[in-house]
Amino acid sequence: MQKHLPELQDKASRLPLLPGVYIMLDEHSEVIYVGKAKKLKNRVSSYFHGEHLPKVAAMVEKVADFNVIVAGSEFEALVLENSLIKRHKPHYNILLKDDKGYPFIRLDQREEYPVMSISGRSGKDGARYFGPFGGRSQTRDIINTICKALLLPDCSRKFPRDIGKERPCLNYHMGSCAGWCLRDSSAEDYRARMQQAMLILDGRSGELIEDLRRQMEQAAEELRFERAAELRDRLRAVEGLANKQRVISTAFADTDAVGFCRGARTCFTVLHFVDGDLAGKDVEMMDEPLEEDAEAVSDLVRQYYTAHRGGWPKSILLPVEIEDREELETLLSEAAGRRVYIETPRRGERMRLIESAAINAREEIRRRTTQAQRRSKTLEWLQKALELEYFPTRIEAIDISNLGDTGIVAAMTVHVDGKPLKRDYRKFRMRDLDGQDDYASMYQAVYRRFQHYVDGDEKFAPLPDLLLIDGGDVHAATARQAAEDLGISVPVFGMVKDDRHRTRALITPEGREIGISGNQAVFALVGNIQEETHRSAITYQRLLRSESYNSTLDKIEGVGPKRRADLMKAFKSVRAIREAEPEQLQMVVPKNTAQAVYNYFHNEEPKPCESSQDLPEAGS
Repeated sequence: MQKHLPELQDKASRLPLLPGVYIMLDEHSEVIYVGKAKKLKNRVSSYFHGEHLPKVAAMVEKVADFNVIVAGSEFEALVLENSLIKRHKPHYNILLKDDKGYPFIRLDQREEYPVMSISGRSGKDGARYFGPFGGRSQTRDIINTICKALLLPDCSRKFPRDIGKERPCLNYHMGSCAGWCLRDSSAEDYRARMQQAMLILDGRSGELIEDLRRQMEQAAEELRFERAAELRDRLRAVEGLANKQRVISTAFADTDAVGFCRGARTCFTVLHFVDGDLAGKDVEMMDEPLEEDAEAVSDLVRQYYTAHRGGWPKSILLPVEIEDREELETLLSEAAGRRVYIETPRRGERMRLIESAAINAREEIRRRTTQAQRRSKTLEWLQKALELEYFPTRIEAIDISNLGDTGIVAAMTVHVDGKPLKRDYRKFRMRDLDGQDDYASMYQAVYRRFQHYVDGDEKFAPLPDLLLIDGGDVHAATARQAAEDLGISVPVFGMVKDDRHRTRALITPEGREIGISGNQAVFALVGNIQEETHRSAITYQRLLRSESYNSTLDKIEGVGPKRRADLMKAFKSVRAIREAEPEQLQMVVPKNTAQAVYNYFHNEEPKPCESSQDLPEAGS
């Protein structure tokens, strides 16, 4: 019987539904099995539920713990699995112990016409090796795709031996090869194309794309339009290939990527790349540090590499810029006995390594904490950032929605412990306003919300620990004034949006902004509150408009509920009914009713929603 089964089942249930590699450990923390998964949660959980074949059952019986590494794709998980199996040689990975491994792409630049070939392993013969890749078939597909994009040959002909001896093959006539077997082919051009292939295999497609674009523009300026068109086609092909490409190179040998994430706890993680392979992951969990991100990362990197690291990478990739980068580089270089570089990439493949480290850090926090713990930590951060006297257990938010000068409404949402409490949502229809006035509408909505509380209405109790207003500092100041006019004192903040209409910061009535984008959990919580409140206001406004339109049709003699429904189904809107001719109306309702509808709109021409007082009360 597996004595660790309950703990392992619980740990597995909190894994992400993401691709990656899982590493089974025994009582002595020795690696006994390494596997890959499309969805880590499903695959790892399957080991600790149900019956298995004897071989699998024997392995599971010895599992005392497991680790996981989240990968960016299934292919990354495949390559990582191979690397870890080679490194640890786990006892239960029997089928992979023939050490065939995954293939590499070999390219010898010393040849006059170098070609890409498949090799079972990398060698020290002076040639370049790229990979490893997922299998011989996949590796062949990569070679064929690159050849097609760069119009390189993928046939069996040998160069320069076969140049000019035979007619060009079908690939040349289909436009997927430049015809290197023709007598006028250039070895120099061929080698230039192969250099471009190496850039792709090195994960440097961006450099190639920029170079091709520059050549194309220069050719166009020189009026060499055929050459420009050729370069344009090659550029498009390479761009398409770059979009499909993920990790197919060893460009990041001896590189560590650092991840740092704050949540219910704080996680510091390091992904290790050795000879281009993702070889492992180290994780440190801790309480939230007092320092800002940059200072915290700097301190953690220094402590990690001077106290806990046995080897030294050539490059350490950090998620944030640190002020003492040069000093830290000097310290680590002296300890390593060679130069160690510290970088903060902003784009390209190295940036993707940082993103992968961040994903792993975030998933470690999620896996090791409960949802309630994460919400509590988020609210605790909000309390500290906003300097709230009380923990924000109950958060209320108010948004105004209007359609011109009519149909002005407000919606109030309630979130308790970070979760929406829909039974406490309230809606208001604005009264006695002279046209559209957002500030007056906000004042009235907030005033009426707290007036209900002062009057003892239990549906409006208790008071919020935090009131969020959709708008800027003036909206927040207006809302606070409405509360204070009733003797109510609650913290009020506005939700400020960015260019993409997402809440980027909270703002005080005095105009001081508190950024929230640095904490993903808080950013998501406030953004969800803003979206939910906006949705509630829009939904209420649409409901009132629909009711108002229906009430307009009810005023017409001969139009009851059924005929009103038939008209709305056929014409979709009251405006379309108003613009319809009697003959069109007669196709839906009897002739006399159709004439009555036509006369109503064309003689009296009443307009729906002429004043907010015509709207039915709802919520308040």
